[in-house]
Amino acid sequence: MAIPTLVVTPSTAAKAYADIANTAATAAPADAAGGFGGALARALEGVVQSGKTAEQQSMHAIAGTGSLTDVVSAVSKAELALQTTVAIRDRVVQAYQDIMRMPI
Repeated sequence: MAIPTLVVTPSTAAKAYADIANTAATAAPADAAGGFGGALARALEGVVQSGKTAEQQSMHAIAGTGSLTDVVSAVSKAELALQTTVAIRDRVVQAYQDIMRMPI
């Protein structure tokens, strides 16, 4: 069985980013309160927030009102959060594939 490849273009990534941001803004606090889904939602919100913080720090630096140290630390934090999210996603996909290969 061939494993489908996932192609992510900048426009689809931006749309997914906006969708997550909109979902996080409109989700009820009770939905994110418990369970694995809630923990996952909070983690994704943290990743989105660190990306927004990095963008804001970059814009302040471009405007001349921010420091380069703040920009570098915010971008590094956002990069680490994204790398962690991708690693978790890869592990979940691998676990799913392992389950699908199990004989019945």
